[in-house]
Amino acid sequence: MPNGRQANRQSGLRREWRFHASCRSVSPDVFFGPDGERYGPRIRREREAKRICSSCLVLADCRAYAEESREGFGIWGGASEHERRALIGAVG
Repeated sequence: MPNGRQANRQSGLRREWRFHASCRSVSPDVFFGPDGERYGPRIRREREAKRICSSCLVLADCRAYAEESREGFGIWGGASEHERRALIGAVG
């Protein structure tokens, strides 16, 4: 999710793809839940974020960015932090 606060932290990684992201005009709150978020609201929020990601032209770039920068929070490239950790663990 390119609008997140964490995206600005990694100035060394290429981020031009953000200008083409489907989420560029969507509130970051859809991709980053509040502390203590309950299960039901989290599932609904993540489902909406993933729906937005599903038609994004730069989904792969976004997910690669999140993996390379080790993003620990939010939906990036259609994957939650838990899904990204599982993918990285399965590969590494």
